[in-house]
Amino acid sequence: MWQKENQRLVIDKIAEILDATDDTYADKMTAMLDEAKRIFISGAGRSKLVGNFFAMRLMHGGYDVSVVGEITTPGIQKGDLLIIISGSGETEQLIAFTKRARDIGAKIVLISAKSDSTIGDLADAVFQIGTSELYGKVKGMPMGTVFELSTLCFLEALISHIIWEKGIPEEEMKTRHANLE
Repeated sequence: MWQKENQRLVIDKIAEILDATDDTYADKMTAMLDEAKRIFISGAGRSKLVGNFFAMRLMHGGYDVSVVGEITTPGIQKGDLLIIISGSGETEQLIAFTKRARDIGAKIVLISAKSDSTIGDLADAVFQIGTSELYGKVKGMPMGTVFELSTLCFLEALISHIIWEKGIPEEEMKTRHANLE
């Protein structure tokens, strides 16, 4: 019985966070993705893993996307978009990436649990997932779990929005999927 209760706790918390997230973000993010020459995604720890999920689906959708820190990631340039996923918006390495991208002339989006932060101050747009009040200590969801899972669900829904709006068939996405697995 405890397993069902824990599953419900997680699902209910994610739903609460997503319900409190601005409905206009999907259209705003899609426009920024479409305007970018190339897309770069970065995060740290589990937020980086969420970014990896998002990068893969963007690639499947036909976007030119790279994950910061990979050996084949090219240099960022003016006209590119850097998406930073950071619950706090204060991770030192991500601040450095953001400053460098800003100096080069790339656009920057922060996806965060906080509306105000060092990275947020440098970003062209901040997409706050939920509201700050909803991120208090949650039983059974330690540290950044609430942000990471909510952000993953938000970004998966964004991909759904993009492929629906653009009419990208799953068969087309499958042609871009890795075949050396």
